[in-house]
Amino acid sequence: MIVKIAILLVLCIHSTIVSAIRPIKNPFNVKGRVYCDPCRVGFETPATTYIAGAEVNLQCKDRITNEIVFNKKAESDSSGSYSILVDEKQANQICDVRLVSNPLHDCKEATPGRDQSRIILNRFNGIATNERFVNNMGFMKTRVASGCAKILGTLKSSIMGNNFTEIYHVSN
Repeated sequence: MIVKIAILLVLCIHSTIVSAIRPIKNPFNVKGRVYCDPCRVGFETPATTYIAGAEVNLQCKDRITNEIVFNKKAESDSSGSYSILVDEKQANQICDVRLVSNPLHDCKEATPGRDQSRIILNRFNGIATNERFVNNMGFMKTRVASGCAKILGTLKSSIMGNNFTEIYHVSN
């Protein structure tokens, strides 16, 4: 009798452990990148570098109660990219990825408007995969790097052409 109880107990414990460690069935994979803006312009330029070791936080709230229902941190890899697996139970929640910190001492100021990115996790939006991409988020250097004026001049010319100087009365 004791042997039967012991076997039953082992089977119960085993099944509990297996179900506890099984992978998430059909997770969303939230992806993004974190950058350092050396020109302090608020967007990515050819001078932009991507930050390894930046910490971000994904927080999801219930649409009705606005209560936090999911919270998970991640760290960017050597390319500045991060990936956060989110349990499918969070579908139809409103989620925000926010910058937390980065290891660069001269690039600590979060770029206003680029310090968080919203994503709505659901499967009824025409996206066939489980990957969800958020906008890149960035920090700015404390001082504008040399070479930024030339980069911005090149961007100005490629975006506006010669009309830029006429419209804004800018001399070269």
